[in-house]
Amino acid sequence: MTVKPAFRRRAAGFIAVCSLATLSGAQEYTSYQRDQAQTMLHEIASDVRKHYYDLQFHGIDWDAKVRDMKDAIARADSMNMALAHIAAALDSLDDSHTFFLPPSRPYLHDYGFHMQMIGDRCYVIRVRPGSDAEAKGLKPGDEILAVNGHATTRDEFWKFDYIYKILRPQASLRLTLRGASDGERRADVMAKFRQLPRIQDVTGRGIFDIIREMENEAHSMRVRYAEKGDDLLIVKLPQFLFSSSEVDTVLGKMCKHKGVVFDLRGNPGGSEETLQFLLGGVFEKDVKIGDRMGRGWTKPLEAKSRHKPYTGKLVVLVDSKSGSASELFARVIQIEKRGAIVGDHSSGSVMEAQHYSHQIGTETVVFYGASVTEADFKMTDGQSLEHKGVNPDTLILPTASDLAAGRDPVITQAAEMLGVKITPEEAGTFFPYEWPKE
Repeated sequence: MTVKPAFRRRAAGFIAVCSLATLSGAQEYTSYQRDQAQTMLHEIASDVRKHYYDLQFHGIDWDAKVRDMKDAIARADSMNMALAHIAAALDSLDDSHTFFLPPSRPYLHDYGFHMQMIGDRCYVIRVRPGSDAEAKGLKPGDEILAVNGHATTRDEFWKFDYIYKILRPQASLRLTLRGASDGERRADVMAKFRQLPRIQDVTGRGIFDIIREMENEAHSMRVRYAEKGDDLLIVKLPQFLFSSSEVDTVLGKMCKHKGVVFDLRGNPGGSEETLQFLLGGVFEKDVKIGDRMGRGWTKPLEAKSRHKPYTGKLVVLVDSKSGSASELFARVIQIEKRGAIVGDHSSGSVMEAQHYSHQIGTETVVFYGASVTEADFKMTDGQSLEHKGVNPDTLILPTASDLAAGRDPVITQAAEMLGVKITPEEAGTFFPYEWPKE
């Protein structure tokens, strides 16, 4: 299950944000690039036409939409805007898992800070030491009111992640901020760009850059634990991409504790196999997750109880960045009354999609593609989580002062529900964020 944060939105609003995202020094838009963009649109529109789960396209005249975007690409004044029109065509389907995968950039970029919706407000949650963001005075707990003049709202937050990180990375972001003590202010934060090695360099020193990136990714995606004796184990699960044996290792640690907290905050999901393995490890019976519904077919998805499942108490943590498989896990626990859900409302991005890849060009090959939803998903209560998400049993939102001080009141609340006392200050030290090595 692939993931993009998903909420209700309109393509017109999408283009409005893209129009504000323009790198300085844009190159001339050539007829060759225009033809490339038209080819990309044609191939991706065909993928949607062939594979999208809803033959009615949610009431959208897909062929008419594609024609409109073809005309828009012909009128575009830059390749960036042409790619934005392709993305807007897919966005018009209002589907969390159907989106454009533009040609990759020959560099890595880092804005030096992370932001997140907490409740209905957007906050800076961390700042990289030594970054321009730190130099410009950004601090955890600062509220972000606007990015490049566009207001930050929960309904449209997905645009910032997608546009500024994937579709159109920016040399800088103009932020409108409000601090706890200094009122409203503005800051132009410069991104740090690092050129990636050329493909032909992989036999030389460039191979070590690639290995380092792979090691960084593997390290950041590992399972982490925090223990409080035999009474409590906190499992930080960053994704649902683990094998059966890796899940068994997690379950083996869990079985030594009376209570377990699954921390799925920030977890975007992953594979349904990992979801099945993990759910099967916390139920003494087989449990139905829900129904996958594609073009004219419906197939149940179930989790088989595993050998010696964990039978202790469970609390699951979610937030606005918990998506897909992590939402399904939390909702099954909630529906089956297996444990409690604590934290913020989850992202509401629960569909089943397939990635389709393409390439264009001869001497210089450009790779691109699209994620296309091939199945909707209904829970056993008959409801879909798409655009709705999981409503926690106990809503706990860190405050600006919590973020600034590094406190974690969510873990504190979860631990208390399992009979263990942990201060928010101590909880905030359990899983320190690890910035990727440069």
